[in-house]
Amino acid sequence: MDEEYDVIVLGTGLTECILSGIMSVNGKKVLHMDRNPYYGGESSSITPLEELYKRFNLQDSPPESMGRGRDWNVDLIPKFLMANGQLVKMLLYTEVTRYLDFKVVEGSFVYKGGKIYKVPSTETEALASNLMGMFEKRRFRKFLVFVANFDENEPKTFEGVDPKATTMRDVYKKFDLGQDVIDFTGHALALYRTDDYLDVPCLETINRIKLYSESLARYGKSPYLYPLYGLGELPQGFARLSAIYGGTYMLNKPVDEIVMEGGKVVGVKSEGEVARCKQLICDPSYISDRVRKVGQVIRVICILSHPIKNTNDANSCQIIIPQNQVNRNSDIYVCMISYAHNVAAQGKYIAIVSTTVETSEPETEIEPALELLEPIDQKFVAISDLYEPTDDGTESQVFASRSYDATTHFETTCNDIKDIYKRMTGTDFDFENMKRKQNDVFGEDEQ
Repeated sequence: MDEEYDVIVLGTGLTECILSGIMSVNGKKVLHMDRNPYYGGESSSITPLEELYKRFNLQDSPPESMGRGRDWNVDLIPKFLMANGQLVKMLLYTEVTRYLDFKVVEGSFVYKGGKIYKVPSTETEALASNLMGMFEKRRFRKFLVFVANFDENEPKTFEGVDPKATTMRDVYKKFDLGQDVIDFTGHALALYRTDDYLDVPCLETINRIKLYSESLARYGKSPYLYPLYGLGELPQGFARLSAIYGGTYMLNKPVDEIVMEGGKVVGVKSEGEVARCKQLICDPSYISDRVRKVGQVIRVICILSHPIKNTNDANSCQIIIPQNQVNRNSDIYVCMISYAHNVAAQGKYIAIVSTTVETSEPETEIEPALELLEPIDQKFVAISDLYEPTDDGTESQVFASRSYDATTHFETTCNDIKDIYKRMTGTDFDFENMKRKQNDVFGEDEQ
């Protein structure tokens, strides 16, 4: 361990493992440590089921009706992958996909007036949807066509909209869309958690809706993918990548001290030894003095013996409850997966509800979502603090990741990864850099 490394990474959460993989592919000498005996940090999948009961301090052990404990892999942080999103690009470019199998999530739903409806995202679906009246459908269809044809490099596709100046509120007005349609467009297609986006230039929103439509177009049922055996497989896939390129991994390794000299990181002390480094990446739990708390997220893991009502018995789905529908400032999300993804015993379903905490009674805040899931066999409630770094790391060369937010996909996590990469290297993150080298360690000829 008494060696010199380019980069030391603390914590094996997804953000840390992806950065560790990228740095190794780029020829950096990487040491990756975690104080836990398992991979994944905050974003791990817990198995067997008995372990989950222990983790949440439940006195009882799982009843026999839950099947074999080993058949369960329960994510602590529920997220799906956008089929055309940044994380899938990272997986494809680094070929980490060779370690993983994905399934398409069967449906995306949105909550309106106490009921759930399938999210319409193609013209055909929009015309068949019960979410809107007939005239509204035509206007929404026009809007979708505008978004699909929109190209920020082609002014003739703008139709009088200035992508860098016109607000999204004004774009909705231009197409004369009503409040319900605005709700599901902003929250179930563009996947915003709040309504702040309405008063900023519309370019990002249009690109987000395009991402949703393009992701949906790849597989048809929904724009989301989910790995068999749970999300805990993702950090492990990138950890393998890092190891192939010479990265060193140490689990169950306590971190006693981050060694600084003249305000700059020079190493990490563990069990009396010091590993030296030029740069350090870590999750907020390793450097409490360099992060600040910016809020909380509540996540409730619910084990069910039935699919969710009104979802056509889908074995996986996402439900978004837009904040306006339940008088809140941020959306409530439900991610549901099941035995079909090798994460639960036969015939069992896992639904995870999450949202940003707004009051002193977070459990009351998520009741509208829990009502959709009844009857619930067992609930596990976690309230987590959200942290972000207090400085950009240029002086200290200590780069902290942000906590995982309440969104149900990985786009915000990927933005954090790209942001840290830029601060560490001074150059923009380019997916092309992640392509495996020809005839790499596998010794295979890439055709």
